[in-house]
Amino acid sequence: MFSHFRSVSLLVATAAIVASRLPAQEIPPAKVAIINLQMAVSQTQEIKKDIAAMEAKYSPRQKAIESLQKDLQEISKEGAAPNLQPARQADLQAQFTSKQKQLQRLQQDLQADVDAERQDVLGHVGRQMSEVVKSLAQEKGVDVIIEVSNTLFFKPALDLTTAATAAYDKAYPAK
Repeated sequence: MFSHFRSVSLLVATAAIVASRLPAQEIPPAKVAIINLQMAVSQTQEIKKDIAAMEAKYSPRQKAIESLQKDLQEISKEGAAPNLQPARQADLQAQFTSKQKQLQRLQQDLQADVDAERQDVLGHVGRQMSEVVKSLAQEKGVDVIIEVSNTLFFKPALDLTTAATAAYDKAYPAK
C-alpha cells in the first residue's frame, strides 16, 4: 500500500513539474453585447404585417363572439323580468345554455387557431432573427450576445436590439 501511495505522489509531482513548464494560455477578454430578443422580433416589419393580417383574418370570428355575448346579456335581462311566464322562462334558459356553449366553443377554437398561427409566425421569424443576430455579431466582432432578461446591469452602448431589428428588416423585408 505504501508503494501505491509513493507511485501516486510521484505521478502528481511529475504532472506539476510538466504543467509548470508549459506556456500559460491567455484567454483574451470577450467582447459582449446585449439584446432584447422579444423586442427585436416584435419591432420587425414582418411581425407587424403578420399581426395586422391575423387581426383582419380573425376579426369576423371575434365579432361573432361579441354578438353572442350581447345576445347572452339580452337573454339575461329578459329572463330577470318580473312576472315572466314559466314557459318563456324555460325557453330563455334553453337559449342561454345553447348560446353559452356556442360562445365557449367559438372562443376556444379562436384561441387555439390564433395561438397556433402565432407560434408558426414567431418560430419562423425567431429562426431568421437568430441568423441575423449571428451575422450582426460577426460584423461587429462580438464574441457573446446575452439576452437582456438574464442581465442585471449593462451599458446602453452594448445593446444591439435596434440594430438587430434594422438588420432583420433589411435581410427580410415585409412583403
